[in-house]
Amino acid sequence: MPEGDTVWQTAKRLHDALAGRVLTHSDFRVPQYATVDLTGRTVLNTAPRGKHLLTRIEGGITLHTHLRMEGAWKVYGTGERWRGGAGHQIRIVLGAEDRMAVGYRLSVLELLPTEDEERVVGHLGPDLLGPDWDPKRALANLYADPERPLGEALLDQRNLAGIGNVYKSELCFLLGVTPWLPVGSLPEDRAAQLPGVAQRLLEVNRARPVRQTTGLPRNDLYVYGRASRPCLRCRTRVRVADQGDGVQDRPTYWCPTCQSGPTPAPGTAQRWRERYPRPAR
Repeated sequence: MPEGDTVWQTAKRLHDALAGRVLTHSDFRVPQYATVDLTGRTVLNTAPRGKHLLTRIEGGITLHTHLRMEGAWKVYGTGERWRGGAGHQIRIVLGAEDRMAVGYRLSVLELLPTEDEERVVGHLGPDLLGPDWDPKRALANLYADPERPLGEALLDQRNLAGIGNVYKSELCFLLGVTPWLPVGSLPEDRAAQLPGVAQRLLEVNRARPVRQTTGLPRNDLYVYGRASRPCLRCRTRVRVADQGDGVQDRPTYWCPTCQSGPTPAPGTAQRWRERYPRPAR
């Protein structure tokens, strides 16, 4: 599932392509909206809310989409070849003047009255990249369940909106604790740092083509995707395991030396070692 910075970039791409323009092409390729035609209406804006995308259209209409694990919005110019996937994966096409916005593999696509947007995003916590960002509220939400593992709490969009699996792993590394540490056991000084560090990570990456958390050349991330490779700080081999947060095939990475706290049972980590074997030297 994409992180909040990816969703922010997607929203900006859609906004720059369509906002303020009259739709000249409208093609919904899902049964529920097969007869809907938005041509002639002006697109007002596209805004991200956590990992949700809200495209507001003249007449009090909002197009709500969510990328989930495999979805994508692509914008193409006149005559440009569409490269986002096979034709049968296209769920919607919106066009204005010389721009076509094409939504691929969108598992969430719905139209609703703009006044009802809270129905689909009202459950979200403060948005790390949104105007409602509130670090105190985000921290209070996390501490509402002090026994919950930090990694799981960070992924819960009801606590704070925008963190995905990459930032979960990177943030825990930067705080020096494992993702399995209960929220209530987080040292006070690191708890105070958490909201600010999380917000800065997404803020500095929202306009970057490649996500970067280290500031190091040729090494963009500290632990995510680095299973069995040396930690960039201490050279201990980075480990990977399923955190068991209810989502299959969602690996969690950590350094056993740089990060203190509980770690998963050996059997849990074994499945990921089989998928990410130790590289040859």
